[in-house]
Amino acid sequence: MTDIVERTAEIDQPYTGGCACGAIRFEISGEPVFQNDCQCRDCQRKSGTGHGSYLTFPRGGVKYSGEATLWDMVGDSGNVKTRAFCPHCGSPVYLTFAAMPDVFTVHAASLDDPGRYRPQAVTYGVRGHAWDFLDPALLKFDRMPPM
Repeated sequence: MTDIVERTAEIDQPYTGGCACGAIRFEISGEPVFQNDCQCRDCQRKSGTGHGSYLTFPRGGVKYSGEATLWDMVGDSGNVKTRAFCPHCGSPVYLTFAAMPDVFTVHAASLDDPGRYRPQAVTYGVRGHAWDFLDPALLKFDRMPPM
C-alpha cells in the first residue's frame, strides 16, 4: 500500500535533474511516454557499459536551463539524433531526435531521483552482450519499436 501512495505522490511531481555540476538543469511536467534500456553500440560507447537508460517525454512539458554542447550523429535507425552534454563536467543530459521532434529524452541517471525510472523495454537487444544483465521480464526488441 505504501508503494502505491508513493507512486501516486510522484505523479504529481515534475521530473527534475541535470548534469553533475549543476550548470544544466531541467524540469519536466507530465509522465514519460516510454522508458527503456537501449543496447545499441552508440549507447554502449556513450555509457562506457552495456546500455543506456532513458525516459522519453512529450516536449511540451519540458523546461531547461544552461548551455549544452550538442553532438549530431546518425543512430542505428539511420536517423539523426542529437546528444546534449555539459561542456563543464561532460555529463550526458538529454537527447533529441530529428525524426521525432515532439519528444525529449533524458538519461535516467541525470534525474535528481533516479529511482523514478521504471524501464518498460529493452531496445536494440540484438546488440546486447551476455555480460550486460537486464531484467529478463522486460519486453525485448531487436531494434527500436514504433512510438
